[in-house]
Amino acid sequence: MTLRDYGTAARLGLVAAVAVFGLSGCGKSHDRGALWKVVHGRCAVDAYHKPCTVYDEKDGYALLKDQTGRGQYLVIPTQKVPGVEDPVLLKPETPNYFAEAWGERAHVAQSYGFEIPDSHLSMAINSRPGRTQDQLHIHLDCLTSYARAELDKNMITEDWSLVSLYGHPYRARIVASLEPSPFRVIAADDMSIHTLVITPAKHGGFILLDDMAHVLDHGSGEELQDHECHLDDPHHKTMIMDGMDMGQHPNGMM
Repeated sequence: MTLRDYGTAARLGLVAAVAVFGLSGCGKSHDRGALWKVVHGRCAVDAYHKPCTVYDEKDGYALLKDQTGRGQYLVIPTQKVPGVEDPVLLKPETPNYFAEAWGERAHVAQSYGFEIPDSHLSMAINSRPGRTQDQLHIHLDCLTSYARAELDKNMITEDWSLVSLYGHPYRARIVASLEPSPFRVIAADDMSIHTLVITPAKHGGFILLDDMAHVLDHGSGEELQDHECHLDDPHHKTMIMDGMDMGQHPNGMM
């Protein structure tokens, strides 16, 4: 299957999934505006910008510790941006939220309490079908050991190629830097079905991963992240040496 065929199949598959499975993200009782209420209604007005760790009005983003995981953080625009599909993300004057997120990566290791090399970190944004909140947020956390190993063994270049991760077909390519914004690198007609994941490449630059929601793939690139950071957790490494590996991915892979 060519990359063009893959894109067409993904769009058709998403339509079928919506019709058959009703991909609405969450139930009616779920508050999809909760994240915006925290950032806009609390961090923006609190004298110390709590509960946000960082609230940078000048650069237009906030950093919030996620409730899931020991070291996961969310980078969130301080303006209303529903998600990956918002056309404002393709404008050159819009803050580069991925670059801002990468600049805040030291907070992840601080929360875990141990050193984490950049190559073990990642940033992910879920597609509209694969997210639970309608305020753009970039997940900043560790990569799973399985994803890191698979990426390292694949010959990823500056041209798009396909990489299978947890059974999902990601397009992958190397970008020299986070400029321009990865949103502008993808710039698809329908950005709502795209999920983007970024992690450092083995020999410099970054690997940009792009999957599209289709059929049973909700387009949640967050699946490549380990919210316990088993790759670098000294306690987990001790358990592996003792023959007790408790770091299995929910998908059944490491």
